[in-house]
Amino acid sequence: MEAIVNSLNSILIEGNMVREPLYRTTPKGTPVCTFSMASNRFFKQDTSTEKEVSFFEVETWSKVADSCNNLGKKGRGVRVVGRLKQNRWTGDDGKQHSRITIVAEHVEFRPEFGRNSSAGKNDAYAARTGTPPTNAPRNKPASPNSRYSDYEENRVFEEDPAAVVF
Repeated sequence: MEAIVNSLNSILIEGNMVREPLYRTTPKGTPVCTFSMASNRFFKQDTSTEKEVSFFEVETWSKVADSCNNLGKKGRGVRVVGRLKQNRWTGDDGKQHSRITIVAEHVEFRPEFGRNSSAGKNDAYAARTGTPPTNAPRNKPASPNSRYSDYEENRVFEEDPAAVVF
């Protein structure tokens, strides 16, 4: 008997949601949430710095989908860990089409800071329980040197997507 071995197919990408998440359920009742994200890349070109923006479609399932629907919104920073999936189909014109999407297995949300947010740690907690913790520390602006260190505050896991690490 021959063993079946999957090829390596893994992606980690950071960026911002560019539209509100789209939440739906399958006919069997499984939650599915999709969103688009943009990821920026900066590079030197001669004497100037250039910016390249790439857009990606992300698909989440089950409890991860529920969490993305509750915590995600346009403009929110996200870190996605997952795999690439290629969808192929024949169009009405008879031509073959293809699209690559990211199937997320793990999504982390960047804390929100600013006037119009309930800010950072309490966002995820309130979405999960409906009330902020009574002993929650006061939110402070992220330091420029810790761009993503605050991700640990708003993690969403495949095993228990409603879990948030404080």
